[in-house]
Amino acid sequence: MLSDDAQTLLGGILIGDASAYGSLRPLVGARLGADPVAYLMPSGGVEAPTGELPDEAVVCSCSNVTAGRIRQAVHDEGCTDAGAVKACTKAGATCGSCVLMVKKIVGQELTKLGQTVSNALCEHFDLSRRQLFDAVRVSELTTFSAIIERFGRGRGCDICKPALASILSALVGAHVLDGENASLQDTNDHVMANMQKDGTYSVVPRMPGGEVTPAGLVVIGQIAEDFALYTKITGGQRIDMFGARLEQLPLIWQRLVDAGFESGHAYGKSLRTVKSCVGSTWCRFGVLDSVGMAVRLELRYRGLRAPHKLKIGVSGCARECAEARSKDVGVIATETGWNMYVGGNGGFTPRHAELFASDLSDEALIQAIDRFFMYYIRTADRLQRTAPWCEELEGGLDALRAVIFDDALGICVDLDTAMTRHVDNYEDEWAATLRDPAKLARFRSFVNAADVPDPSLGYVATRGQLRPVTAEERESGAVMIAGTTLEVRR
Repeated sequence: MLSDDAQTLLGGILIGDASAYGSLRPLVGARLGADPVAYLMPSGGVEAPTGELPDEAVVCSCSNVTAGRIRQAVHDEGCTDAGAVKACTKAGATCGSCVLMVKKIVGQELTKLGQTVSNALCEHFDLSRRQLFDAVRVSELTTFSAIIERFGRGRGCDICKPALASILSALVGAHVLDGENASLQDTNDHVMANMQKDGTYSVVPRMPGGEVTPAGLVVIGQIAEDFALYTKITGGQRIDMFGARLEQLPLIWQRLVDAGFESGHAYGKSLRTVKSCVGSTWCRFGVLDSVGMAVRLELRYRGLRAPHKLKIGVSGCARECAEARSKDVGVIATETGWNMYVGGNGGFTPRHAELFASDLSDEALIQAIDRFFMYYIRTADRLQRTAPWCEELEGGLDALRAVIFDDALGICVDLDTAMTRHVDNYEDEWAATLRDPAKLARFRSFVNAADVPDPSLGYVATRGQLRPVTAEERESGAVMIAGTTLEVRR
């Protein structure tokens, strides 16, 4: 939608290919300064005729940082990478969804200044993530200290440590909390739970394909009641329980593991969920067993660490109730087999997945996904989703098809072997942690008072459940304190 003079972009809806969203969203409300067709239907891509966003375009909506402010940080304040721009302008410091755009603008401006744009992972490594992955694989090093001694310098940072933790997980497959590599993990992986705004954690057991038995529901309900946890059905077709304190996590997971549940990896850059409709099992329109395939895929790729989170969707017919084309890998049933789509995601820059292969058998589908994931894990940049990775691949999807189906690079045996090793070596991280006293020792709120709840926690009742107190509510004093449960002494 344009203004009456066709010079100002007022808004719009992208149907089908949504790849232009990331470039068009910052232009809303701005004067285009050229023929709108050049922006909306360019011959060479989705960017403006100049290839750049106007200065007034908002890149980071969280902190209201414009493209012009980012350029100023580069030219006038000496910022030479996205990290420096974030520290200077706060762009990308909140949700992080604009970081890739910030990085792109910084690269453009440095090129104008005649500077070489570095692909180095961080100040401690001159190698990119892809180069570092290959270096670690060939050298067969298994610890951060050995890797940085040979290929880097210094003591590492919050960029290279989690990146190498992911690389080592893919190549070595050890528990994330084993040995010195436990110190590489970020806040969530460090305790295998998602930290929430009040410092408590969420607990998300895996429910493959969205399936859960009545007995399993009873166990989850009882745990949530006993620990006074806020419960919510997630968009990934599983149950999230919020409000668990650090020292409660082992107690909760012990009961979940005893009931047959395992970690849902909601905290890691790994496979999250495989969403499915009920398919031919129940639906009169379903042509294939989408639930069965979803369960099979989730159990195969559970725990698979990657540069970013991975999501899969499986729909039992073309009506697409599982929204498979908004996932990294989308699987849609047809009368003659499975159609496979790749490179989709929601978020700040939503993108529909593109058709990658048609009419695949069960085994052919799984082999193609195996190779797609492993090739992505080996070659993607740090924190790069499959959508931008697919867009940046030289040769596009045709070249990717040649790698996956025609073995154009001669690496398919390596990719298949790597996935087989992952499947064979999988072990539930929480089950392993519960058996290891050394790992359990980290789950204490206070070193000298392991069972004492954090007194700064506060809650109010909303719609029959407890939620964290706001600053205004805390000032009023009408809150529950000392955690969500109080010990009853008789």
